[in-house]
Amino acid sequence: MKLVLKLATTALAAAIGLSLPAFANSVKVDYNHHEDFSQFHTYSWKTVDVTNQLNAGRIRRAVNEELQGLGWKEVPSGGDVTLVATDHMHTEKEAETYYNGLGGGWGMGWGWGGWGWPGGGFGEEATTATDVIREAHLVVDMFNTQTKTLLWRGVSRSDLSDKSGKNRKQLYKDLHIMFRKFPVGVKK
Repeated sequence: MKLVLKLATTALAAAIGLSLPAFANSVKVDYNHHEDFSQFHTYSWKTVDVTNQLNAGRIRRAVNEELQGLGWKEVPSGGDVTLVATDHMHTEKEAETYYNGLGGGWGMGWGWGGWGWPGGGFGEEATTATDVIREAHLVVDMFNTQTKTLLWRGVSRSDLSDKSGKNRKQLYKDLHIMFRKFPVGVKK
């Protein structure tokens, strides 16, 4: 019985652990749904203001590739649309508590107990681990150059790795996802 409970607890912990990376990165896009994006064909960069200057060129190249793939053309200034990219990096402390047993529950009519046994459960030890997580937010804004109104915004949130190659790969992936949701020629 103890082996079955340990296996069930381990399987549950593994399932939760495997689902956590799905929440580690997110990309969200919003845009002016009343705007006719088919009227825009050129763009210019105003600024790429990011913490890691190596990423400035990467962001610019990746966005250029995405927009040019949609048929847009970059011009040095005065494009139909003006682009701005910024980031924010910070660290957070995250505490996770792991329980080494099922803990308390309703006893057999005796009040709070250990899931059917009065006075205790299958083990009620807990371990708490604290991790420091480095996180980055990247925002890419697109403004109508003439009216100065915000047309489109892409936001990505990613947990940073200690490996720069992994961070670069995640940056490109996030930017690709942003522009996969781009409303080219759509007026809703």
